[in-house]
Amino acid sequence: MAATSSTMIPLGTLAPDFTLREVVYGKPISLHDVRGTRATVVMFLCNHCPYVQLINSALVRLAREFLPRGCGFVAISSNDAQAYPDDAPDKMKYHALEEGYPFPYCYDETQEVARAYQATCTPDFFVFDKELRCAYRGQFDDARPSNGIEPTGKDLRAALEALCRDETPTLDQKPSIGCSIKWKKL
Repeated sequence: MAATSSTMIPLGTLAPDFTLREVVYGKPISLHDVRGTRATVVMFLCNHCPYVQLINSALVRLAREFLPRGCGFVAISSNDAQAYPDDAPDKMKYHALEEGYPFPYCYDETQEVARAYQATCTPDFFVFDKELRCAYRGQFDDARPSNGIEPTGKDLRAALEALCRDETPTLDQKPSIGCSIKWKKL
């Protein structure tokens, strides 16, 4: 399991628009469908990554805490499902239901959305303010599969707390670390 760091897109970058099919109900979901009044969190996840598996429960708790506060969330898997069948949409549906995801889990079959966001790893987090400008990009927290730290989401939580108070999140942002996105071979 080689660790890959996220790309730190410039703060202030406008969120790329998208419409993807979510896997539980099969309906199309756009960025504007999940847009929050305070913040919008676009997350690149997948089923099989141990970094994502480690934080899943804490991520669900964090989302349930911030959804009622005007923060929108969407999870996207962009992995090549032919090469990684555990990340296929039918398995994503089962995973979303099993984990109790309170946000849509969408499949980026063409990988165009991951490229537009410059996503490189799972998990990869992008937080946008109420104008859909990037205010935070980076890690959930310092927990890693091998370091024994309990996931709390402290870094992502601090960014969302700031945006809920109409403040700017700290500029001291650490890249996320996880499994690389599994790109299709061209």
